[in-house]
Amino acid sequence: MGLAQQCGARLACDIRARNQSIPRGGLDLSVSHLISDYVTKRRLALSSSNAAKSGRFKIGGDIEVNRLGFGAMRITGPGIWGDPADRAEALKTLRALPRLGVDFVDTADSYGPDISEELIREALYPYPNMLVATKGGLARTGPNVWVPIGRPEYLIQQAYKSRRRLGVDQIGLWQLHRIDPKIPRDEQFDAIRTLIADGIIQHAGLSEVSVSDIEAASKFFPVATVQNRYNLVDRGSEAVLDYCEAHQIGFIPWFPLAAGDLAKPGSLLDQLAQKHRAAPGQVALAWMLKRSPVMLPIPGTSKEKHLEENVAAAEISLSDAEFDDLDRTARAR
Repeated sequence: MGLAQQCGARLACDIRARNQSIPRGGLDLSVSHLISDYVTKRRLALSSSNAAKSGRFKIGGDIEVNRLGFGAMRITGPGIWGDPADRAEALKTLRALPRLGVDFVDTADSYGPDISEELIREALYPYPNMLVATKGGLARTGPNVWVPIGRPEYLIQQAYKSRRRLGVDQIGLWQLHRIDPKIPRDEQFDAIRTLIADGIIQHAGLSEVSVSDIEAASKFFPVATVQNRYNLVDRGSEAVLDYCEAHQIGFIPWFPLAAGDLAKPGSLLDQLAQKHRAAPGQVALAWMLKRSPVMLPIPGTSKEKHLEENVAAAEISLSDAEFDDLDRTARAR
């Protein structure tokens, strides 16, 4: 649902609550003017939202960022392949990040491939007060095709290439996109240790891993972040999240906006969204931010207005009771 539709629906609810009738044929002109004014004010409020309200976290113990970041996968073409359909809008979206207080951007050499990193450099270089994290370890042969390659020489090569594309002397955070099951994981971890020792990357993280994987990698380098699929309804990484919180490892959930059936009209999530004058996805993000102080959600989009809506989730403060109710409802599904 777009912003205008959301605002119109919310305003209609407000009118009904005041016992004012809505004509059978729809909203009359005066009410339409109210909706227009309401939408304008709502957009102004969204544009003034700031990710700083999500709280702060120190990645690797020394790179401090706002917890609500940006995932740069969707600024590429369909199937995460090639150039975006609207390059100008993608660049505009990226350039809006500093205005909205988003100072943590997550990308990967495989997004495009290369396209995401190139657009980020074009829009944001030299990244003042911003951490651009990237990933390596997945090769691309076509849209929606991802092939793990964990050979040490390949991982090292890809980190060097990302550094050059981003135009930096050192990558602040580089993450192993997937552990390649065909290559001993220790060999992949040792390659990352080499990248740190050579100064190519400052901190390193992992993606789609278990607690056992984190413990094994920690013998080679300090694990700064873990990026696993996690959201309100997909809780398969709870043990990993708990481990990260106990060890002050940043937990980056990908696919953070998913809510499944919980977002249906009349659901608890929908009721809370109406209560907080927000979209269900915004409430789901607010829930994640409250779930753990090491949670670093990175919702992605190629549209500036959607970016503003995502950042506005940092404004939502769920009560303990609301958080617990959502938690129980999601776990029961």
